[in-house]
Amino acid sequence: MPAGSRRLRAVPRRARPVLRGLRRIRDGIRLRSRFRGRRGIVAFLAVMGPGLIAGIAGNDAGGITTYSVAGARTGLSLLWAFPIMIVILAIVQEMVARLGVVTGQGLSDLIRERFGVRWTALAMVTLLVANLANTVAEFSGAAAALEIFGVPRWLTVPVVGVAIWALVVWASYRTVERVFLSVMVVFLAYIASAILARPDWAVVGRALVTPQLSFEPELLLLLVALVGTTITPYMQFYLQSAVAEKGIGEEELGLERADAIGGAIWTNVIAVFIVVATAVTIHATGATIETAGDAAMALAPVAGQLSTVLFAVGLFGASVLAATIMPISTAFVICEAFGWESGVGKRLADAPAFFSIYTFVLVGGALVVLLPGLDLLPLIVSSQNLQGLLLPIVLVFVVLLVNDERLMGRHRNGRVANVLAWAAVALVIALDAVLLGVSGLGLFGVRLG
Repeated sequence: MPAGSRRLRAVPRRARPVLRGLRRIRDGIRLRSRFRGRRGIVAFLAVMGPGLIAGIAGNDAGGITTYSVAGARTGLSLLWAFPIMIVILAIVQEMVARLGVVTGQGLSDLIRERFGVRWTALAMVTLLVANLANTVAEFSGAAAALEIFGVPRWLTVPVVGVAIWALVVWASYRTVERVFLSVMVVFLAYIASAILARPDWAVVGRALVTPQLSFEPELLLLLVALVGTTITPYMQFYLQSAVAEKGIGEEELGLERADAIGGAIWTNVIAVFIVVATAVTIHATGATIETAGDAAMALAPVAGQLSTVLFAVGLFGASVLAATIMPISTAFVICEAFGWESGVGKRLADAPAFFSIYTFVLVGGALVVLLPGLDLLPLIVSSQNLQGLLLPIVLVFVVLLVNDERLMGRHRNGRVANVLAWAAVALVIALDAVLLGVSGLGLFGVRLG
């Protein structure tokens, strides 16, 4: 929990606007000292981090798998969705970063302060379900990666789960975070693979700007999964807390905006290359993705016979790291919302709620993957579908908060920003509504396409 959030909760609610104003002055003085003599790219490098990391976090096991399945099943026909998702994610990430900079508080803390306990409970249940689904995806990714080498999931999942739990409770999970950048090698390999596969870039360009919407429930599910894995509820809570904890002041708001928007662009660019690579190497040959080994074919142009090993290592690394961080961040955010004691360095007896939530998310995600008869890749895609369906709840909270003059002052949304923000929310809601409507009609044997 950011230190600023703890201090703010310790004062009466009516006095918080005054304290917030004093803190803005303090932050401005600190940042003027911190950035004195720094200009241009040097100042940006000092600020950047939260937005870029949030973007990288979107390319976890759920992202890699969903983008691979999309390219293998539909070729380039869903590429048009990514420019739209870049805009939506950039709008959302910018608002969240602005909230973090101006208020110095996490998103869950602001929701409780502004809307009360009942609405906070709704937001936290949404986050809990979404992150539990994401944890299922991460354990599925780890199991699918090692199944390539013949290791059964009933062995992989318990070993990984126990190791992660022990690491967090008795050691420091931050040591694992340091290897996160090494997973980016796999993302760069997708860029090289897409280029070496020599697609018709003119066709790729047309696919990016030519919408092709089908009312087939399977394709709609895949489209919602793409939105859910690219713009997750978890990313918004993480980004705002990271910005607040870093202590970025209003003077550097423009730089943090650039960081947030850059992260939105990064995650979608990588996604486009994954789709192109799988479309050219798998969809074009008439093959399908049934297992993680099939998905590894997309890296053949750059890794050859080592493509399977490269894919397995990347998927396993991304999965284990996200499975480590996801339950922890869930516990932190929920405890922050309700003022419960939290912290990895605390004893179990000192922070029972924190460790209970952490254990519930970790164990729940692992147990779902161990259920018999489940195919891992469809399970991962389904978890991202759930993300897409829950996303509008978080987005509405964000837009309402960023329009609160008491919180944001002169940094609240203007007219144009509100049009863009509500249009983004409406688009996601409309997509979810179409999916639910078409799926409902399908139950009665009515097919629209």
